[in-house]
Amino acid sequence: MADDEQAAEAAKGEEAPKKKSKKAFLFGLLLALALGGGGFYATFSGMILGTGEEHADNGHSGDSAEAEPLPAIAFVAIDPIIIAMRSEGRAAHLRFRAQLEVEAGTEDDVTMLMPRILDVLNTYLRAVDISEIERPSALLSLRAQMLRRIQIVTGEGRVKDLLVTEFVVN
Repeated sequence: MADDEQAAEAAKGEEAPKKKSKKAFLFGLLLALALGGGGFYATFSGMILGTGEEHADNGHSGDSAEAEPLPAIAFVAIDPIIIAMRSEGRAAHLRFRAQLEVEAGTEDDVTMLMPRILDVLNTYLRAVDISEIERPSALLSLRAQMLRRIQIVTGEGRVKDLLVTEFVVN
């Protein structure tokens, strides 16, 4: 009992510890948000880590910012190709449509060679297995192969790129 009395007297003599105020926590949180937001704005607007030219012009004035001129190119359409494919007893069709990006001034030369281009594409696409075409990354490798074959037919420097506009297997 004496121990209980001594503990009670000691408790009366000492004040209960004060609870920490929520004001300090909220003030710290608001300060952190304000500093974070200010830092984001300064970085995003180019004030920090940007060049003075970007900040002064800010990309909004149409007079001082000139767009680069487009290269001298033209496009030649390839006639649509439909190829019947058969794999493991299953019949399917491939619909293919594309455009050729050519040097400006060579459109007539490439158009004149279009029968050869169609022959090369038909021959290549008929040789490709349907399982290879159905792979998600197949179009990248097929496009590169077709472009290389077209460039061989048309000669170096005429055809820059093959733009596939339709590639459907059904």
